[in-house]
Amino acid sequence: METIKNTKIKRSFIRIVILVLLVFSTSVFGQNMTVIPIHTKGTSLVYSVDKTNRLVFQYYGSRIEDIKPFYNQQSYRKLDTNRDLSYEAYPAFGLGNINEPAFAAIQSDGSLNTELEYIEHHTDTSVAGISHSIIKLRDKVYALEIELNTKAYYSEDVITQWVKIINHQSEAIMLKRFYSSFLKVNSGSYYLTHFYGPWAGEMQKVEEKIENGIKIIESKKGVRTTQGENPSFILSLDHPALENEGICYGGALAWSGNYRLSFQIDEWKNLNVLSGINPFLAEWNLKPGETFITPEMIYTFSNKGQGKVSRNFHRWGRKYGMTGGYEPHDIVLNSWEGAYFSFDEKTLNGMMDDAAKIGIEMFVLDDGWFGNKYPRNNDNAGLGDWQTNTKKLPHGLDYLIDHANSNGLKFGIWIEPEMVNPASELAERHPEWIVQSPGREKITWRHQLLLDLSNPQVQDFIYTIVDSLLTTHPKIEYIKWDANRHVEQVGSTYLPDSKQTHFWVAYTKGLYSVYDRIRKKYPDFVIQDCASGGGRLDYGALKFHNEFWTSDNTDPLSRIFIQYGTNLIYPPVATAAHVSTSPNHQTGRVTPLKFRFDVAMTGRLGMELQPKDIKGDDRVFAIEAINNYKKYIRPLVTAGDLYRLLSPYDEGGWASLLYVDPNKKTAALFAFSIEPHSRGLYPTVKLNGLDPVKDYTIKEINENGKSRFWGNGKTFNGEYLMNVGIELQISDQFDSAVFLLNED
Repeated sequence: METIKNTKIKRSFIRIVILVLLVFSTSVFGQNMTVIPIHTKGTSLVYSVDKTNRLVFQYYGSRIEDIKPFYNQQSYRKLDTNRDLSYEAYPAFGLGNINEPAFAAIQSDGSLNTELEYIEHHTDTSVAGISHSIIKLRDKVYALEIELNTKAYYSEDVITQWVKIINHQSEAIMLKRFYSSFLKVNSGSYYLTHFYGPWAGEMQKVEEKIENGIKIIESKKGVRTTQGENPSFILSLDHPALENEGICYGGALAWSGNYRLSFQIDEWKNLNVLSGINPFLAEWNLKPGETFITPEMIYTFSNKGQGKVSRNFHRWGRKYGMTGGYEPHDIVLNSWEGAYFSFDEKTLNGMMDDAAKIGIEMFVLDDGWFGNKYPRNNDNAGLGDWQTNTKKLPHGLDYLIDHANSNGLKFGIWIEPEMVNPASELAERHPEWIVQSPGREKITWRHQLLLDLSNPQVQDFIYTIVDSLLTTHPKIEYIKWDANRHVEQVGSTYLPDSKQTHFWVAYTKGLYSVYDRIRKKYPDFVIQDCASGGGRLDYGALKFHNEFWTSDNTDPLSRIFIQYGTNLIYPPVATAAHVSTSPNHQTGRVTPLKFRFDVAMTGRLGMELQPKDIKGDDRVFAIEAINNYKKYIRPLVTAGDLYRLLSPYDEGGWASLLYVDPNKKTAALFAFSIEPHSRGLYPTVKLNGLDPVKDYTIKEINENGKSRFWGNGKTFNGEYLMNVGIELQISDQFDSAVFLLNED
């Protein structure tokens, strides 16, 4: 009897325990039974799967170790008992999404709706420092699969995202929108920093408060798509972006074709960010069994202002977003502004002789070296005919290369392989390779037309140009790859009539295919990304390049603003910055040689002039500055962290920045007076990024006969330098100063 009674008690106890566990699991784990956390060292991105099997965006921000609360997180925004309005991780047009969708397609039966459900996920950690998560989604009705791919770069606090769209059906579907990523942010207000500027004024920074509605940043140019806008941004919450405090998100799309960034404040005051390929006239017909892969969207997060956003991008960019990011870059003399099209062997040899004497390491022969039937004596002819001009250069390229090498210089060369002049042998042989709209007059831009890189034959041709140049002249060590027009009168003789909208994507993927082939054969070769200056400045192109030509505008005052905006997103080591002549060829501005050198030394130093014109004391100074750059500044620009101290965009008329080596043992301080100031008005610069307990000796370089700091040669504690700062004697417009800091 007692045993039966005890058994009943035990059963009752077990029932109670089970009931408690069920209640506990419901309260703790609630609706979302699957949570997918993605972590870097300092950030977390969290998704969950709700009770309707939707993949829901939960959070992106500072790292969260305890993810248990996400199992119970719910939304108050409900349509009815079984449906809420939580934000899908990859929102598709159809059931439950009333904001701008990331994905939209037309099925073969005409259906416009897509409803994605979670299938499974897994994470690959086989590559050290990188966690690759793949989340598989599928439509509830059609055999359409979408893989949401996320790579978390642990040390760099960077997360990249892209999608694969796979058609498992027996019929084709029409992709209308296929963005790379969706990001949801919640705050009281949102401030967007983005970048604009035409030729010679690229990457100008602008910040605005995002209001209700949709803010769009986009390009429809097809080629040189960052000339005017840039597919990158910094988003600050609750107040305009500050350098060293506040919550900021950074984003950059790795795509060199048409792009679109969309910022929508919805009716619940959340900010929805979509980023990816511009859907304008870009519908994609996805055949059965085919896969479409979108470009990567790169994100980073900071709770310490926009400065940390930049440093995260720079560290990631040097390691993963460019070629040779930690390799020292040669000091280049480019022939363009020193010779333009009017040169012969004597002119070029003289430039190389003079360049070697002042410490230049690389000579790059720019436009004008090719074409015979249609000689390249101006921009009207010859483009596409990549044979050496025998009249200008009767002894050939190897003669010039050997002359450079005899001076201790490396040799580089300019090409523009995507373009063709109507006056060229190439245009005569292959008119079908030109981008064109049948029946319409071909309109030139800079007297040139565009080759159709959606065509594999054109891809082979361009690859062969580069490969032949490098195999025929194996001592060439650098290529400047230019592109000088947009897409107009779009049309492809290669693509069928039903797929003309594929052109925009196919061109860019064709370009990347050529880049990839070149890189596989020449992995360490130096290639500069140029497109009328900064017309192709994005992480999609930069991945295949060692550096970029920041702007055709070499005026140092202009460059302070251009390089400030550029280096908010892209690494300084890749930022080609050249000393040019005065008056400047683009602006006509007259500036001191010291100012020109000091500005150019904040990036990859180079020169864009006729070196024989640097004479007397200026020549002595140039030799000293180049030596200083090699010995002290280049290692910091290559691998150091950038701290912006005074913004040229702020009131005051000064600009200042600091490079600090990762071990905080050495640093380089730059300061510029960009406006004339009243007598006795000087800037006080508070440093950043130093070790507060270390002592640093300060030494001015590039002095040019004048010291600009009363403490030159003295030792200061890092805490003092960062909190009290130093007053610099620069006041007149175009005054500048450069200081080295070394741990005492």
